[in-house]
Amino acid sequence: MGSSQPPVSSSHLDPTSDSDSDSGDELGPHLTVTQEEQLKVESQVADIYRCLVGVPLHRQSLVLELRRDRHIEYLTKGLNQLGHTFQVLDANRPWLCYWILHSYSLLGEAVDSELEGRVVDFYLGDKEGGYAGGPGQMPHLATTYAAVNTLVTLGTERALSSINRKGMYNFLLSMKESLGGFRMHQLGEIDARSCYCAISVASLLNILDTELVRGVGDYIASCQTYEGGIGGEPHSEAHGGYTFCGLAAMILIDEVEKLDLPCLINWVASRQGIELGFQGRANKLVDGCYSFWQGAALALTQKLAPLAKEVSEEQSTTRDYSDLGIEFLRRCNQTGPLYHHLALQQYIILCSQILEGGFRDKPGKHRDYYHTCYCLSGLSICQYSCMRDGDLKPSTSDVLGPYSNMLEQVHPLYNVVLDKFYTAHKFFSRSSS
Repeated sequence: MGSSQPPVSSSHLDPTSDSDSDSGDELGPHLTVTQEEQLKVESQVADIYRCLVGVPLHRQSLVLELRRDRHIEYLTKGLNQLGHTFQVLDANRPWLCYWILHSYSLLGEAVDSELEGRVVDFYLGDKEGGYAGGPGQMPHLATTYAAVNTLVTLGTERALSSINRKGMYNFLLSMKESLGGFRMHQLGEIDARSCYCAISVASLLNILDTELVRGVGDYIASCQTYEGGIGGEPHSEAHGGYTFCGLAAMILIDEVEKLDLPCLINWVASRQGIELGFQGRANKLVDGCYSFWQGAALALTQKLAPLAKEVSEEQSTTRDYSDLGIEFLRRCNQTGPLYHHLALQQYIILCSQILEGGFRDKPGKHRDYYHTCYCLSGLSICQYSCMRDGDLKPSTSDVLGPYSNMLEQVHPLYNVVLDKFYTAHKFFSRSSS
């Protein structure tokens, strides 16, 4: 089928094309480490983009192909056996399950019943509601988020019914702080990330209520910085991951009007740089994982024009939070993409993709399951960013490379595949009735 054209050439990244290049030797010793690293990355990216120069349009799709089979092979290997070097990630076992299984799901793959049973049995070790990083460890909001998203991704009745919703509610409530935020774990840190993990889990499981929501909006609003993005906690630097977490949580609790959205949008959009990918903070290097964190934040804001207005008019003291995830999806995009969605796809496919399978942060780095998960999630966000009301699939012009590159659509608030969200929403709505 048809394929869309890459957005740019490499000339704007080529150091040799700079009119001031003659002064490079003189200025070189005065560069900071950050500047040196930035120039190094720009040079590596330029070398990669040169592969498109002179290639006829009808052959560029081969260069821009998503190596689907190789990615599935890489992920399958991780599902069955991880090497000894992964011992340092013992407290991240639910995250590894989520990163791999969500990536699998984005590629349209499903696991067999035997592997599903092993995953569910592993999570059944936590009886108190929250999920820990591994056996013998304390429950933690981050691994709870990963575990719930994993079970939603599996999507079977066995997986969904294994979640102790009453125990989960009690655990979330026990992490709640008087000032509105949530602690990550007992005596742990309080930040925008923990708020999102708690609110996302409660929303997915249909246990979100005013008790959990109270004060969260004010806390997250206090984390928005003068730059426009959201920091981990008040007076911290704006950060892409925390910005997504804060924005998504605000939408899920129906208090997004407390944020300065124009300022937030400007900050996030400004993070897409010359390499075509996103950086996580000002003056930092590009990183493939922010294809989701920053890209999804902008995808969320595409629907927010009427949302803030309606919320401010309602000002209801009693809110039914059970259908906010569904209601958000029903909203039409009020604008086109607020970033260059084809350019971002080019960075993901050419600079983050490893031809042998998996994705990486940037050229020169190694592949890992974290970046595979969030690069694929970001790629999906890009592909569906121009969808209008009534569209069933993205147009060929919005999918860079061959149309076979198209992934499953994700719910941008939770980062689970959309079909899996619908299944979970139906299941937990029935469980609550």
